[in-house]
Amino acid sequence: MKIATIIIRILFGLLFVFASGTYFLDLVPEPELTGNMKVFNEGILAAGYLMPLVKTLELICGLAFLTGRFVPLATVVIFPISVNILGVHTFMAPEGLAIAWFVMLANLFLAYRYRSHYKGILERK
Repeated sequence: MKIATIIIRILFGLLFVFASGTYFLDLVPEPELTGNMKVFNEGILAAGYLMPLVKTLELICGLAFLTGRFVPLATVVIFPISVNILGVHTFMAPEGLAIAWFVMLANLFLAYRYRSHYKGILERK
């Protein structure tokens, strides 16, 4: 199980580092969006701060996954982003659903593997 954890952690980290790197370095042209996905994307871009914030968090968490440092924290921080990725691809852009499910399942797997680190915040007082 330890090897599976390392493999999932590295793949998860590479995915987020690549995604944020392509955003910040403008390596891949923006795809043409239509319908609800276009409206959703325009709303995110109109906020101004949201996409740079998300991509910065993806980069920091991706590096944490790659280095193996602060993985329990990175797993918690990246979870809302994973939920949003799955939601967007489920309801607006189903062509990316396979990657979205990988992101969600990898996040849940890592949260399960590092569950002992969350005992303090999940215990009932």
